[in-house]
Amino acid sequence: MRLTRYGRTPMSRRIEIELTSARPDGTWTWRAAGAREPKGVMTAEVPPSGSKVGDLLKVDAEFDIEGITILGVAGTSRSRKEPSLLEFIPSARPFEPVIETKTRSDRPRGDRNDRGDRPDRPRGDRPGGPRRDGDRPPRPEGDRSPRPGSADRGQRPDGGRGPGRPAGERTSGDRPQRPQRPRFEAVPELPQRPRPKRLKAGRAHRNAALAALPDAQRPIAEKALQGGIAGVRQAVNDQNAELRAAGQAEVPAAGLLKMAEDIMPRLRLAEWLDRADAAKADIADLDLRDLRSVVAAGEDPAVAREESTRAILAELKAALTEKQEQAYNEWTEDIASALGVGRSIRALKLSSEPPKAGVRFPVELGQNLINATMASLTADAAAERWSAVLEALAFSPIR
Repeated sequence: MRLTRYGRTPMSRRIEIELTSARPDGTWTWRAAGAREPKGVMTAEVPPSGSKVGDLLKVDAEFDIEGITILGVAGTSRSRKEPSLLEFIPSARPFEPVIETKTRSDRPRGDRNDRGDRPDRPRGDRPGGPRRDGDRPPRPEGDRSPRPGSADRGQRPDGGRGPGRPAGERTSGDRPQRPQRPRFEAVPELPQRPRPKRLKAGRAHRNAALAALPDAQRPIAEKALQGGIAGVRQAVNDQNAELRAAGQAEVPAAGLLKMAEDIMPRLRLAEWLDRADAAKADIADLDLRDLRSVVAAGEDPAVAREESTRAILAELKAALTEKQEQAYNEWTEDIASALGVGRSIRALKLSSEPPKAGVRFPVELGQNLINATMASLTADAAAERWSAVLEALAFSPIR
């Protein structure tokens, strides 16, 4: 008896192998059926007589740390050549056909007779003759007693009063009053201010600047308008890479970049004039951020040194100051209106969105906002209310 590495007796299992070669000493090499290389060697007495290379054998093999040992052949596998057929065995018993019988549940609903096999009869054949509404005598006024035979149909013997209820008509005082449900009034909505317009600049000044340039400089100017000097440098590098791949001479990058630097001041001036014209056209409804960006771009030396741009820049600065004052007043009015109708969360969110960064929050309005916030954080308030108030308070100037 052989032991494995862990002291256990090796267990054999059945596998299918293929004979790959016969050695001069009588041993055979084999591999698992379907494998690519030989996997082991077995002695000459294991395969049956007449075995040849390529035969498939079912063998019992032991697996241990030293390898695989073939114990014996269990049987030779062969492919099935004849087709698989089912044998038909006749029977001497007479043929009995299957008869389908429909039950009552299988009949169509229109053919069902829910009353069994009784013949249909007119309702007038019932004992006592047909019953019509006119045949029933009227009930005397005030008579609440059950009709004869109604107790047999499930009528309560006490006349429907129930246990412990005195005889007589039921009044509204017998039923306990339902508790009144709390009624919540919707918070009034605040009027929304119209959304400001965004700046949409034209291309009149830029097209004029491009038309005034020579044809050789116009492609460079278009690249400069799209991406600045960096865009021109990238375009020159891409073009030189294509020329190198084609085996052609490269273009001088330094000259093209110098040309773009000379053109850029005129292009920046034309671009700013287009934006300034669009800002002046919609100055009343223009977004404050867009107007501020146009004024900030007017401080560019390429724009400020021109005499024609100084009057336009001064006009835009005056309009910016006026719009900032107006936006500040509307901002404080919206916060006060939200506090007036009890919408403290909206007031907190509005307080975190000043029209200009660094503006001071009014002291009196801040105290009112603090009082409204503290009043909304009560012990009986829902957890969602506390979360919404604290989230809005984190970005408010009263935090």
